[in-house]
Amino acid sequence: MRRLTLPLAAERVRSARRLTCTLVLAAAAPLPLLRAQGPAAQPPAAREAGQIAVEKYTLPNGLKVVLAEDHTSQVVAVDVWFHVGSRNERASRTGFAHLFEHMMFQGSANVKKGEHPQLVSRAGGSLNGSTTYDRTNYFETLPSNRLNLGLWLEADRMRSLAVNDSNFHNQREAVKEERRLRVDNQPYSAAIVEYANLAFDSTSCFPYAHSVIGSMEDLNAAKTEDVQAFFKQYYAPNNATLTVVGDFDPAEAKRLIDQYFGPIPSGAQPPPVACDQKFNTGTIRRRVTDTKATLPATLQVYRIPAYSHADTPALELLATILGQGESSRLNRSLAREAKAAVQAQAFVNPFGPRLGPGMFMGFAIANQGVRVDSVDALLSAQIARLTSEGVTEAELTKAKNLYRADQITDRQRALNVAEALQTSNMFLGDPNAINTNLERYMKVSVDDVKRVAATYLRPDNAVILIVTPPEVQP
Repeated sequence: MRRLTLPLAAERVRSARRLTCTLVLAAAAPLPLLRAQGPAAQPPAAREAGQIAVEKYTLPNGLKVVLAEDHTSQVVAVDVWFHVGSRNERASRTGFAHLFEHMMFQGSANVKKGEHPQLVSRAGGSLNGSTTYDRTNYFETLPSNRLNLGLWLEADRMRSLAVNDSNFHNQREAVKEERRLRVDNQPYSAAIVEYANLAFDSTSCFPYAHSVIGSMEDLNAAKTEDVQAFFKQYYAPNNATLTVVGDFDPAEAKRLIDQYFGPIPSGAQPPPVACDQKFNTGTIRRRVTDTKATLPATLQVYRIPAYSHADTPALELLATILGQGESSRLNRSLAREAKAAVQAQAFVNPFGPRLGPGMFMGFAIANQGVRVDSVDALLSAQIARLTSEGVTEAELTKAKNLYRADQITDRQRALNVAEALQTSNMFLGDPNAINTNLERYMKVSVDDVKRVAATYLRPDNAVILIVTPPEVQP
């Protein structure tokens, strides 16, 4: 999925988009070095043809494994996706998925608290983790002769994470502080992270009707036994996919994966997630006060289908045309020509692809002295123009070129390829879709763009948020 250039407010919560626990430190691993593959090794023929050769299999305990060998550079990425995100949470217990992203760095049976990032860093690697609505991921990028370190670390915490009172209380406070930093104390962040979820009915579609980061009240009410139960239910091998990409020998990788992950027992099948969200149920308008904002803003949220839907490529290209970059329609019309907005942009699903219904957002910050209702009307007019007139071939070609360029750039890094394989596997049902997904975007026509604009960007399918600073006291 193409990286989004988010608006000023969303740029400030870009880390909340993935809700990452940034951990890039440096240490000596307790495991022996693997044999380096050497620069003379040749990439698979499929990769030379512009395709990524993918092998997928499943261990007896249910762990799904995806391998993509590439000897372009002596780097390997280990990427674990647990199929759990905020969509799996229940009412009064939100924020657990993100809390566990933090908990996973607190030590396990053979790794001391805080030692995981040190071991990776001393081996010359980097790591991180992130949480979205649908998944939580953990990854390491390492020199290829340290593949065993990445696999061993991930297996050890999957098997024996230290979920105790001390770690839980410590990381709960860390998550609360992260919320204060990235949501509560950043202008416009609450509108994008919290209020945009008004687009989804909390009774029929609770999985997408609350924020990924969770509420302070729910975090305060959580108990150690709650998070222990969450770990037992969702952090089992049968609810995870391990992807390895880069300079490795497949036979050796399989041997290590079987050795480290094979003995981990399966867990019970997680309960299904239900979301029955209706579209076109009538316009919802809210005025919200943002104590951190100095200028008013408008955020228009439109419900769209899941990432796997055939209309997604047209919607993403439409967002690029409407509100990505200096030459986008919103920037030209609202910011440069009318000078009504400081900034105006559009984007799809700022927190990443979704298994369930998603969001198309238009966002504009009013210029000094300009009424926010006027900016909201100008934004609505630009969207209405799309539904009636569509876009030009030149605009669509430019958007496709931007998308294609991003895909080519992403293929140059092992971790980006690993993430793309995971995305294809979870959201399109097959990691091999990485080789065909681009074609979905290249096939989009101007008629497709006009059709999806008319289908989804309609007033009765919108949540319109008017964000205003506190009133100036006399």
